[in-house]
Amino acid sequence: MPYPADRERDRPWVMRTYAGHSSAAASNALYRRNLAKGQTGLSVAFDLPTQTGYDPDDELAKGEVGKVGVPISHIGDMRQLFDQIPLAGANTSMTINATAMWLLALYVTVAEEQGADPAALAGTTQNDIIKEYLSRGTYVFPPGPSLRLITDMVAWTVSNVPKWNPINICSYHLQEVGATPAQEVAYAMCTAIAVLDSVRDSGQVPQEKFGDVVARISFFVNAGVRFVEEMCKMRAFAQIWDEITRERYGVENPKHRRFRYGVQVNSLGLTEAQPENNVQRIVLEMLAVSLSRNARARAIQLPAWNEALGLPRPWDQQWALRMQQVLAYETDLLEYEDIFDGSPVIEAKVNEILAGAREEIDRVQSMGGAVAAVESGYMKSQLVSSLADRRRRVESGEEIVVGVNKFDTTEPSPLQAEGANAIETIDPIVELHAVEAIQQWRANRDNAAVEASLDALREAAKTDQNLVEVTLACARAGVTTGEWSQALRDTFGEYRAPTGVSGASASGEAGSEIARVRDRVRATGEEIGERLRMLVGKPGLDGHSNGAEQVAVRARDVGFEVVYQGIRLTPAQIVAAAVQEDVHVVGLSILSGSHLEVVPAVVDGLREAGAGDIPVIVGGIIPPDDAAKLRERGVARVFTPKDYELTEIMDEIVTVIREVRSPA
Repeated sequence: MPYPADRERDRPWVMRTYAGHSSAAASNALYRRNLAKGQTGLSVAFDLPTQTGYDPDDELAKGEVGKVGVPISHIGDMRQLFDQIPLAGANTSMTINATAMWLLALYVTVAEEQGADPAALAGTTQNDIIKEYLSRGTYVFPPGPSLRLITDMVAWTVSNVPKWNPINICSYHLQEVGATPAQEVAYAMCTAIAVLDSVRDSGQVPQEKFGDVVARISFFVNAGVRFVEEMCKMRAFAQIWDEITRERYGVENPKHRRFRYGVQVNSLGLTEAQPENNVQRIVLEMLAVSLSRNARARAIQLPAWNEALGLPRPWDQQWALRMQQVLAYETDLLEYEDIFDGSPVIEAKVNEILAGAREEIDRVQSMGGAVAAVESGYMKSQLVSSLADRRRRVESGEEIVVGVNKFDTTEPSPLQAEGANAIETIDPIVELHAVEAIQQWRANRDNAAVEASLDALREAAKTDQNLVEVTLACARAGVTTGEWSQALRDTFGEYRAPTGVSGASASGEAGSEIARVRDRVRATGEEIGERLRMLVGKPGLDGHSNGAEQVAVRARDVGFEVVYQGIRLTPAQIVAAAVQEDVHVVGLSILSGSHLEVVPAVVDGLREAGAGDIPVIVGGIIPPDDAAKLRERGVARVFTPKDYELTEIMDEIVTVIREVRSPA
């Protein structure tokens, strides 16, 4: 998007809504409705099986198909997703990381089928795998091979799809898992350095074209409600990016060094309690990335007011889009040069963030860079500790969250008068249809061509050959998402990232309430005759692990022996671990909407294993009607985001254990 001269009115940013669910056909209809309402870009949300490289009929995909995004299993799904949407004129953002190369191949292939020149395609693949190890959890392969996939995509797109952003370095999720502004800037820049060093060292791009590589690196950031600090963070981002690209990589063209970013404001900062307050939170957070012209976002997507309750409806997404349109077209925001230039207050805050970010960048680089800091668990532990400190401030009342820990008296909300109808729900039949469809797809394609393309992919993966062209061949042959991923798993292996729990520390936690619960944990253990043990489990493909990690840290702090093996476990694996470790309680964390499928599977599995006396508790984004169903299925307690005091939750867990064990 062109940048205007200083005295021209700034052009509005690309306006998106992060959307997709159920099926390619349903999502296509939603996209076309949103475009008709004035949305100027598409932002595709993929479901967790697609993001983590599984087909709908895989065991790990059970309960996850179509829940938090659209399932895309092969070229036929991608054709349907963009039916009647000319890709030559679209600007499409795809939130996809581990399988980014695969989804880009499907997108480019469909565009070519539509008659589009790939050189005309504009959009972004998120493709930031580093933050997946630290926060969101949709990684598949180890860091080294993952960086190789990113490097190949960057090199290929610069030559073949020059308007495409092959990576969207994403600090958004770092903030959600606790990053301070300085950490958010630092870890994003460390990721950028790792990618740019890898592209440079691969020899795939000549030095004279390296400015083009830098020019196609974009960022995706988070904006919290402390909007002055967040705006200063964005000015710091722009300044340090210009500094790194000029000094480390010798990029002379200032247009190549421009910090280009999109944003979604802080979804996990939205509250289940008094959710109508989320409207003003979203607007204030939008100001953080739009007020400063020299650091203004060029693409914005806003969550809906009810995303802490469940999947938003089309009307809720329309409201979020209208917020952007009112700011861009009704106010005078875009008529002025940067209104913060010359402010000593702003300059001081920017410099403070820059100083902290530079110090942390130097620390990570001294460890060997971002990949080494992931493998050692350093960055993960820092983020878990930061989030623990933030939670402590909220629980103590030091940090106020309106409607949650202060001003919590409320009138009934007319926005929630419809009950379960106040959010979008996914019919369970969606998964059944997807399973049937993928099986039919496999039966009707040329399987000899599929096997040949997969063999070529495996062989190429063993060399230093760029993998995009062989991936395109897989897409055209009818390979599925799970098959492409499995072929690379066969070569690269899989990876389980450090959880950060063992190295995390949380200052200021030794209050009287923690001491009281710790005494109760110890006393109950003495009555039972052994130390209390809790298994914290993440069933299914939901990789948002910060809640589980904070529960694990607090449980450890009050005296539990904690068993936490990280993300992406089947119910059978959780049951086996619970039996083997002889735990006293199982705590499951689920934010993806698959709770009605995977939680009963754990409860039933424990009973079948002769361990039905182990109580199961659940935490996550769970509507009241679903919580009641889980309790009917034998779940002892259900906690949702309104239950923010972790020490109280620990106390309740002790009560659950005592109810079951009935110690004398």
